[in-house]
Amino acid sequence: MFDPKKLEQVAKQIHEAMPKPVKDLGQDVEQKVRQVIQGQLSKLDVVSREEFDVQTQVLLRTRQKLTALEQKLEELEQKLSAKENEEQ
Repeated sequence: MFDPKKLEQVAKQIHEAMPKPVKDLGQDVEQKVRQVIQGQLSKLDVVSREEFDVQTQVLLRTRQKLTALEQKLEELEQKLSAKENEEQ
C-alpha cells in the first residue's frame, strides 16, 4: 500500500536528523525507525490511490443512476397526477 522507496526516504531523513551519538548506533536505529514508521502507517485507515479512484468511479456511476431514477420517478408522478386530474 505504501511505496517502500518513500518509506525508506523518510526513515533516512529521520536518521539523518538525529544527533550524532544516536546516529553512531548505526543501522539498528535506522531499522527501528523504519519499523516504527511502518507500524504507525499500518494503523492508519487509508486506501491506495488506485482503490480511491475505483471507488470514485463507482460513486459517480451510482449517482448517475440515482439521478436517472429520480427523473423517471418524477415523470411517473406527473403522469399519475395528470391521470387523477382527468378522472375528477
